[in-house]
Amino acid sequence: MLWGSNWAAVRAAGSGVTKFYCPDVIASNGKSVIAFECKSTKYKYQHLDSQQISDLEKFAKAFNAKPVIAVKFSAEWKFFGIDDLQKTKNHFSVTYDNANAKFFSDFVKF
Repeated sequence: MLWGSNWAAVRAAGSGVTKFYCPDVIASNGKSVIAFECKSTKYKYQHLDSQQISDLEKFAKAFNAKPVIAVKFSAEWKFFGIDDLQKTKNHFSVTYDNANAKFFSDFVKF
């Protein structure tokens, strides 16, 4: 999706398996850099570990990138900024019907 919209993107090798945090995908259009954490669910919600979100924010700051959560709800991708996440006692969450969710067509306008 990214390459077809003039964004260069790479899947970060070792994402989730190294002792240092690394986002799932890093992308740039020559003007902006985005660090993605990607999730997939068959439900209308997705929970995210607080530490994972904190690590994504730290990585994005160090890389001068925008942190984005990309969630594939069944067959539809939606994109969320950190501020779009709902904080609960033990984690963060997003829902399919979140009014702040961006679709891919909206997203590539960043």
